[in-house]
Amino acid sequence: MEEREILDILGISVDKVDMRKAISIFSNLMETEECSLIVTPNSEIIMNATKDESLRKIIASADLVIPDGIGLVYASKLLGQPLKERVTGIDFMEMILIWLQENEKSIYLFGSKPENEEREAVCDLAAKKKQIQYPNLKIAGTHHGYFKPEEENSIVEHINASGADFLCVALGSPKQEEFIARHRESLKVKAAIGVGGSFDVWAGTLKRAPEFYQNHGLEWLYRFIQEPTRYKRMAALPTFMIKVMAAKTKA
Repeated sequence: MEEREILDILGISVDKVDMRKAISIFSNLMETEECSLIVTPNSEIIMNATKDESLRKIIASADLVIPDGIGLVYASKLLGQPLKERVTGIDFMEMILIWLQENEKSIYLFGSKPENEEREAVCDLAAKKKQIQYPNLKIAGTHHGYFKPEEENSIVEHINASGADFLCVALGSPKQEEFIARHRESLKVKAAIGVGGSFDVWAGTLKRAPEFYQNHGLEWLYRFIQEPTRYKRMAALPTFMIKVMAAKTKA
């Protein structure tokens, strides 16, 4: 197992990785016996973790913490430990799908919206789109993310019965991380990751930002344009940067 190089941002540990190293670590995790946890925090999740002890502990227990969010790149530069690059969760997931296909490993998609009168469950749409894109990808199963607490154990049983090697959970943060942490010991997958809104992008129910926004670290702005009701969440980035600058001054 590669030795981890860690960056501390507001007391939260983040792996100093680029895409190549992140996939290398992921491939090693897929060889372990236990269910490894992968977390992809942005500045909003880091901010939440500074106020939520449970989330902070979950991130601290993760086997890989991907720097997903331009705010983390800015923060690393302020702290004098610049990250090589931002590793977005959705780009990381695309590389994982390629790895899974090449290594004949299977994936389970859990989360996002259930079916309605207009469409299938988002996880099923996402699975179909990715199956077309990666014909040899083994999709072990799917389950939407709308369920009652008493149904959790049966969902875990369904995931285990599918024989999946890798689990994607799209419940939004921190619910997705909490779900994995809560069932980590009973899950039989090699690794699990929280993927936020990735299923919606894969399914085509939500558009990803054009390349200009991606290349300039402005995906958050495009998301705001699509969903202006997220304005309160967008305030996390400037607050995050102010806190990082304050922490740098105190150090």
